[in-house]
Parts: sequence; C-alpha cells; structure tokens
Amino acid sequence: MKQRDLNASVPLGSLLDRYLAIGFIKLFALSLLCITAFYLVVDFFDRIDNLLKAGAPVWTSLRYFLYKMPVLISRVVGFAALFSTLFFLGTLSRHQEITAMRSSGLSLRRISLPLLACSLVIGVLGFFWSEGLVPVFTRKAQYIYKTEVQKKQPRSLLGTEDIWIRGEDSFIRVDRFDAKANILLGVSVFLLNRDFSLRGVIEAARARWDGTHWDVSGATEWTFHPGGTTTQRKRDIALPLAETPEDLKIFVREPEEFSIFELKKQISDLKSKGLNTTEYEVDLQVKFALTLLAPLLVLLGIPFALGRGPGGGMALAFGLSLLVGLGYWFVMAFSVSLGHSGAVHPWIAAWVPNLSLGLVGLFFALGQD
Repeated sequence: MKQRDLNASVPLGSLLDRYLAIGFIKLFALSLLCITAFYLVVDFFDRIDNLLKAGAPVWTSLRYFLYKMPVLISRVVGFAALFSTLFFLGTLSRHQEITAMRSSGLSLRRISLPLLACSLVIGVLGFFWSEGLVPVFTRKAQYIYKTEVQKKQPRSLLGTEDIWIRGEDSFIRVDRFDAKANILLGVSVFLLNRDFSLRGVIEAARARWDGTHWDVSGATEWTFHPGGTTTQRKRDIALPLAETPEDLKIFVREPEEFSIFELKKQISDLKSKGLNTTEYEVDLQVKFALTLLAPLLVLLGIPFALGRGPGGGMALAFGLSLLVGLGYWFVMAFSVSLGHSGAVHPWIAAWVPNLSLGLVGLFFALGQD
C-alpha cells in the first residue's frame, strides 16, 4: 500500500521523469546516428560493386546514398529504441540508481513510464518522417540509381500507376506491370495512321513475357473504317513493344516510395479497373503497423533490462537488440509474403508480427513488481 501511495504521489513530468526521459532521448539520438551510419556502410558495400561496374561518377554515388538516408533511418528507429532501452536501464542498474528508486518505494512500472511515453513520441514522429520525407527521397534515390547508374532512360509518361509507351505506329497503355511475374495487366494498344489518326484499338487483360516478346492471348481488336464503321474480332498477338521486363522495371515503385495517401489512391484506381490490389493493401497496413514498432520494442526491452539485475553492457544490449530486430523483420517479411500471395488477409499479414511482439512484451511487463 505504501509503495502504491508513493507511485501515485509522484506526478507525471516530475524531476525524476525528466531525468529518465532526457537520458533516454540522448542515448536514443546517439544510437540512431551510430546505427544509421553502420547500416549506411553495409548498404554502401552491398551496392559498391554495381556502382563501380556501371562507372557511376562519385557525385552520383554520393547523391544516391544521400537520398537513401531517410529510408535507412526509418528502418532502424525501432532497433535504436530497443538498444537505448536495454543499455540505458542497464547503466542505471549498474550504478545502483534503479535500486535507489525502488528503495524509495517506486515500482518498476512507474520507473519505466517515462521511457514508454518517449517511445510513443518516437513512434508518432517516425510516422510523420516516413510519410513526409521517405517517399520523396526514396523516389529520387531510385530515379538516380535506375537512370544515372543503370542508364535506363524512361520513354513513357507515368501516372499514378499507368504506363504509356510509344510503340511502332502506336501508343500502348498499361494499367500495371507485375515485375515478379513479368506480366502486363490491363493492356490497351492504340493503332495510329501516318497522320496520327486512330485506326484501331486492341485491348487485352494481360500480356506475358515469354523470353523474346510480350505474348497476348484472346485480345479484342476494334478496327475503324472510313465512313465510321467498326469491326471487332478476337485474336492472339505479339505486343508491338520493344521494352523488356528489365526496361519496364524503371517504373516499378517500392512500398517506401508511396505515402499512405498515395497507396490509398493507388488501391482505389486499381479497384476501379478491376485489378487485384492485395499487395498494395498489405503494404498500406504495414505502414500503420510499423508506427507502433518502437513502442512495442521498448515495452519488450524494459522488463528484460530491469529484470536481469546490474549486469550486461553495450555488447549485450547490442547483441540482444540485433537478435530481436532480425527476428522481427524475418517474421514480418514472411508474414508480408503470405499477404502478398493472398494466403492471409492483408490486416493479418501486417499486424500479426506486432501483435506477437506486443503480447510477449506485455507478458513480461505484467510480471514486474
């Protein structure tokens, strides 16, 4: 009863809360900087071979990695929050500060409250960071890599998802390019005369790359005759498109290149055309789920850091953070792949990893004194 009364008598925002919050935020900022730099070095050595083979100028390479910084930061925020929690509370334990707080009647739950509040703020700021900066910078980084490094110049007009390509005596519109299956969905070919007047239209649900050309089965062709008459017939054709799947991959946008608003618009546009939107619905839910990653990892780290006593240091905190972080991303990647394939509902694919992490963290948190 005495401990409960003391917990209630220490208001939120007290000197103790500010001390814990400031210490945690300082360590988090330093951790985020160091881990991002480490991730950048790893990504640099992963890409350097391609950059050297392509003969990319130094300035192009620097611009590419500069524009990748926001997405790299967004990927390691949760990892940095977990490491900061383990190392900060471990340091307090080694210096007997946790013991002093507990001997004053404060519970472990009350001590950990400022860290949880900070993690929620980190989650909210991370959400706006991912929505405001990441899509813009990631699109620029991808454009630099595809056009300046890989030397693939776009020859079409790109809408929300539609691809327009100038063919031989024709314009070709594609609703969506499936880069995994090498399939064009929602294909329309506008056949032109020499004076650019329309002489016919060919429409097909899909076109598949067979290794040499785009094969279309069961296409519908409308031919416009002088006098205003029109004839229609079904036929199998080879799409008059010189671009290969590798050429069209310049138009493929990664999930990080979309904001939530753009993903919602994308889903709405594709649904209006009768196309499958499962992958985009999964990616949309993942964006919401990742907002809660930092608070969930802090929730998991607090009871472990406080429950193992005054032991462990930076190496142990880093090792545990790496283990938990890699485990989470492995489960998330597996779950998302199931969602993309349609094996599970998009909501389940995106939120099950978070739910599992939250339940584990809550189990250990409820065991605190």
